[in-house]
Amino acid sequence: MNRRGQQDRSDTASKSHRKRESQSLQALGEALIDLSQEELDGLEIPGRLRQAIQDAQRIRKHEALRRQKQFIGRLMRNVDPVPIEEMLARRDSLRIRETRLFHAAEDWRKHLIDEGPTAIAECAAALGLDADSLTVSVAEIRKAPTESLRKAASRALFRTLHERIVARSADPGP
Repeated sequence: MNRRGQQDRSDTASKSHRKRESQSLQALGEALIDLSQEELDGLEIPGRLRQAIQDAQRIRKHEALRRQKQFIGRLMRNVDPVPIEEMLARRDSLRIRETRLFHAAEDWRKHLIDEGPTAIAECAAALGLDADSLTVSVAEIRKAPTESLRKAASRALFRTLHERIVARSADPGP
């Protein structure tokens, strides 16, 4: 105790540090609001926190949601944040990977349509696809009589490319 009757805080964290920690826990709790029910079920969190998160998912009023987020932040003080942070990191890395694979398929599709035969040979070699089927797919896109048929053929080519890219990314092969 110091002269004013207040507890000495020299052995504890500073007020700024405690505030940053509290804000960090609140941000982590806010990230939980964006999870699906299935993802929430995969976490071991107290029932009261789970209920607060589910309540926040239903709230639409800005001020009420802000207060609910603060409440979740307070409840987060009693939870080990490490498993939650690890799950969110895995989830984010999976989303980044999926996005990267999606863009790769989109790039190949654009390259095939724009470049023609050289791109077809390159894509067939890179992805292990049949060059003849790629040639037919690209021709269908180019010769489609209507915009809707062109888009449908383009989506079909994208699906083929995306499925192959995903399958190859899952293969640990050479």
